[in-house]
Amino acid sequence: MKPFLPLSLAALCAALAGAAPALAQPPAYPAKAVRVVVPYPPGGSTDAITRMLGQALSDEWKQPVVIDNKGGASGMIGVEQVARSEGDGYTLLMSASGPQAVNVSLFPKIAYDPVKDFAPVVQAAILPLLMVAPATAPYGNVKEFLAWAQANKGKVNYCSIGPGSPSHLAGELFASMAKLDMTHIPYKGSGPALVDAIGGTCHVLFDAALSAGPHVKGGKLKLLGVSTETRMPSWPDAATVAESGLPGFSAYTWTALFAPAATPPEIVRKVNADANRILQSPKFRERLEAQGAIAGKGSPEDMGAFLKAEIAKWAQLIKDRGIKPD
Repeated sequence: MKPFLPLSLAALCAALAGAAPALAQPPAYPAKAVRVVVPYPPGGSTDAITRMLGQALSDEWKQPVVIDNKGGASGMIGVEQVARSEGDGYTLLMSASGPQAVNVSLFPKIAYDPVKDFAPVVQAAILPLLMVAPATAPYGNVKEFLAWAQANKGKVNYCSIGPGSPSHLAGELFASMAKLDMTHIPYKGSGPALVDAIGGTCHVLFDAALSAGPHVKGGKLKLLGVSTETRMPSWPDAATVAESGLPGFSAYTWTALFAPAATPPEIVRKVNADANRILQSPKFRERLEAQGAIAGKGSPEDMGAFLKAEIAKWAQLIKDRGIKPD
């Protein structure tokens, strides 16, 4: 026989029992500031894109999004820090193709696994490279350059902004696919490489649209092709390298948002949905295009599959061409 309780006490117990599950629910994410680690110093493309997206997410979430620059060791210091962080959704990583897809093959040993240690969230942006040549060059597109290179075997070079950089890898991929013997001339950064490309020392150079683009528009460099699979929205009349003479070619850098591997899937999907909504807004896309970038999109699964394909692609090239970081 059940013990008798006064009506008021019984009602109170029932009310508390009904409220218990609700009281046990965690606060909606995010309930506090979110830190986004950028594995580069302030001022670069990845940093600029992160700050743009971070501000938009802060407005969406009504919580601070703090950008934390942890540069050094080709991006590996900041990436490793996030890999070891608690997977609670309050530490995220905005990384790029180098630390996530290239370093694992370029360096003998790295302290993180780019696949196992992270949950992909969303591709934030694609940063195409422009294949440029001196304004005085006797070729004006990829097909003409290939013909010129065949006629000048042993004399052809390409410049890059540094060993192991996207610029270097793009040049090696181009030489490999075109079956050309091209001498690599590395520089310490985009500035000096562009100076020598304009001066005629470099026969071709792959460089970011943001840095090389103004020289193309100013008539100091010729644009032979764009490195992405499709044409750039900000350069709609510029043919891709693939359609201009080397079918199948694509080589570019990208930025993407990642979380530590233990981050709950529901948090990953929320960040993905909110970021996608921002990235595909006309205003945000226009701001990215002004940075020489193309807005990313897609599901966490899309980014995960893309990352694995990128790792395999560059691993094969680095092995076949014997590419070293310095």
